[in-house]
Amino acid sequence: MSPAADPLRLVGANALLWATAAGVLFVAAPGVDSLPRLLLFSECVGAGVLAAALLLRRLPLLARLRPAPAWALTAALAIPLGYIAGHALALPLLGEPFRLAGAGGTRLVPAVLTLLVAGIGLHYLAAREQLAQEARARAEAQRLATETELRLLRAQLEPHMLFNTLANLRALLREDAGQAEHMIDQLIAYLRATLAASRHEASTLEAEFAQLRAYLEIMALRMGPRLSYALELPPELAATPLPAMLLQPLVENAIKHGLEPKVGPGHLTVQACRDGSHIEITVRDDGLGLGADGQFQRPVDGPASSYGLQHVRERLRAAYGPQATLTLSPLQPAGLCSRVRIPS
Repeated sequence: MSPAADPLRLVGANALLWATAAGVLFVAAPGVDSLPRLLLFSECVGAGVLAAALLLRRLPLLARLRPAPAWALTAALAIPLGYIAGHALALPLLGEPFRLAGAGGTRLVPAVLTLLVAGIGLHYLAAREQLAQEARARAEAQRLATETELRLLRAQLEPHMLFNTLANLRALLREDAGQAEHMIDQLIAYLRATLAASRHEASTLEAEFAQLRAYLEIMALRMGPRLSYALELPPELAATPLPAMLLQPLVENAIKHGLEPKVGPGHLTVQACRDGSHIEITVRDDGLGLGADGQFQRPVDGPASSYGLQHVRERLRAAYGPQATLTLSPLQPAGLCSRVRIPS
């Protein structure tokens, strides 16, 4: 939906309301005026009331008030201002001198109808604003819940990875001090990136790939020649924003469910590219992949890994709505491709 669609619906609904009011006035009080003139005056007054209300709602004074008194004050100001502005617009279009209403009973009926219809229109505006505020509150609550789940996921995954790495490091200290030093350097880089990601909700592809490189280098040291990897990030996409640590669960799943259980060497590739109006990030491995039932053939962590993929989908939905997707597809002769698409 385009950004202009909602304001256009508002203006259209307002025009329909005031056109209906003109028709009701013409039928109920046929001697007041002709239908074309009533339509012109009604639409001009309605547009004036709507414009005045929208402008008044932007005032800092009204923003500090509670909703009920704020809308009461808005109505008290917007209705007379809109009534005057509507006449000031309609009369020059008719080539007539400025006046607010006719004499006698013809003055009272349009004024009362304007008050009633404007009240209905402003009530609709108030309800619309309340619904929008509730929608924003729900979206913020969903975002906070998603970020909380992310922290819980990190709390589950990182100690397991850290303890295994420290156990490997202890063995390396006796066998290969150079490799042990390299693993320490990569572990420091990984933990530094993870700490930075935990303090910020947003990251960039460059930062995500740097963290993945440190993680994969640690896993390559642990798995030896059984794991090779490639990271492909075009320079023009390095600054692309995305939620922090979004790709980590996909890479972990590729290793834990695809490459670690596999007999023999395996390869993993993480690649980012532009595809029309979207950025596509793929995580490919030549491991065990998915079984015939669409599940991992040898789940290592059981529900935790499925939870990780579900969490990625929830974070994509919270950040981008329906414009972002995560899909899993098997590769031939073996392996799995996880594909993330986000709007550029």
